[in-house]
Amino acid sequence: MSISRLARIPLRSPSRSYATTAGLNALARPKAENLSATWKGTSATGGNTKNFIGGAFVDSKTTQWHDVLDPSTQTLLTRVPETTIEEFDQAVDAASQAFKSWSKQSVLARQRFAIELQYQIRQNADALAHSIVLEQGKTLADAHGDVLRGLQVVETAIGITSNIVGEKLEVSKDMDTEVRKLPLGVCASIAPFNFPAMIPLWTIPLATVTGNTLILKPSERDPGAAMIIAELCARAGLPEGVVNVVHGTVPVVNRICDHEAIKAVSFVGGDRAGRHIYERATTNGKRVQANLGAKNHAIIMPDANKNLALNSIIGAAFGAAGQRCMAVSVAVLVGAAQSWLPELVERASKLNVNGGFEKGADLGPLISPVSQARVTGLIASCADEGGRIHLDGRNVQVPGYPAGNFVGPTVLEGTVGMRCYREEIFGPVLTVITSDTLDDALDIINENKYGNGAVIFTQSGATARKFESGVNVGQVGINVPIPVPLPMFAWSGNKGSVLGDIGFYGKSGINFYTQNKTITSLWRQEDAIGNKASVDMPTHH
Repeated sequence: MSISRLARIPLRSPSRSYATTAGLNALARPKAENLSATWKGTSATGGNTKNFIGGAFVDSKTTQWHDVLDPSTQTLLTRVPETTIEEFDQAVDAASQAFKSWSKQSVLARQRFAIELQYQIRQNADALAHSIVLEQGKTLADAHGDVLRGLQVVETAIGITSNIVGEKLEVSKDMDTEVRKLPLGVCASIAPFNFPAMIPLWTIPLATVTGNTLILKPSERDPGAAMIIAELCARAGLPEGVVNVVHGTVPVVNRICDHEAIKAVSFVGGDRAGRHIYERATTNGKRVQANLGAKNHAIIMPDANKNLALNSIIGAAFGAAGQRCMAVSVAVLVGAAQSWLPELVERASKLNVNGGFEKGADLGPLISPVSQARVTGLIASCADEGGRIHLDGRNVQVPGYPAGNFVGPTVLEGTVGMRCYREEIFGPVLTVITSDTLDDALDIINENKYGNGAVIFTQSGATARKFESGVNVGQVGINVPIPVPLPMFAWSGNKGSVLGDIGFYGKSGINFYTQNKTITSLWRQEDAIGNKASVDMPTHH
């Protein structure tokens, strides 16, 4: 999600027209109608998305709106406001006022909110998943996975009573030094389109259980899940103003970076936007954690379990239509494993491209026609630069969805100098590179500018050990295709995939949302005033 891409997103004009809910098929339409009828802040039938400020869903007074279209049919689902300056300031003011009392709540009270929130999410997981399928295009199963991975962070946040424990030591006789973890204040979270529930849930639970308040800006492309989560926060008993939701593009992002009351900013998205936010926010004295682009490699050794390796790579490359920052986008076939390429292509060709609610769908559409055009252009660049297109998904036909932003599974064979290798494609495209040895394969990965993750498929412990020791990425998988750590650990991408040195969730997440206060105190025992009474005869000295 680059700043330039944000700036090019079209605003609604009176001359544009889209299909109404009648454009949705019989599977999607009742789910859209139910979402609109049930949830206060979002619509899936052409109405307006609201701001969430001070515990209330508020209609924006903006004159600028962004259309959210079902990527399978181009049906207008909702219009998202470009939150005005006044509305943004109201949200920050609400968060600032709420911080005064929320930060003084006991850790048990804040834990109780996390317990209630996980219950609310479980009870309403279907609604969240339906919103994600409609707005983002994921398959229903994948949308439920989006919700579940966010829910796991909420469940881990329930352990805050143990995880935020401070430190205390008697450093000298009757002198103690104590370290307490205290909240920062008002924080902000800027979420991407590709995980509409998971990324807001990376930040909301940890920011709140540590005593902070939060301004959330979901992607203007698919804000529905975030609006449902905001309502679930209220149902879970979160006081008014602790979590607020605003919407928009570059102007709102810049206000987040500039507002003096906001102390920390979390961001997940593309390189250009991430660098802009990091530089602008840190210049203004804010703490920033930013996850950027990626190019994740999978090495297949000749001794690998062939069935496991091929199926794992296909799932990791093409799931969510490749719109994951931990998708495997490069397969490095080492030695005799190069002969497995035809079978990899054959298996990928059997994946079912379809609308997200369709039974048996393996992958759905890309988020927008702009993304579709960019992905197909990068596929074409492979052939233009002398590579081979073994499986071409550019002209995939999906019955019942003639207007969808679909690209089918695509397998390219190229070299490290080609655009299809150098650039993050963010689509269902796997680039295959060949290598003679493990050492050569490691060099390919280590010379890439990105460092989110890399995996190896092998049945040799020695080979696995050499790989994990020698590879320079933050998250390593051994026979595991997407090695995203569960939230008791922390996100640990490195190199060009991150900016800021404190990762998301886990212990790092708690550290990001807290600041240390160190107190050294001296209370001499001999100065105690509660000494035992004397019954001896008083005498004069």
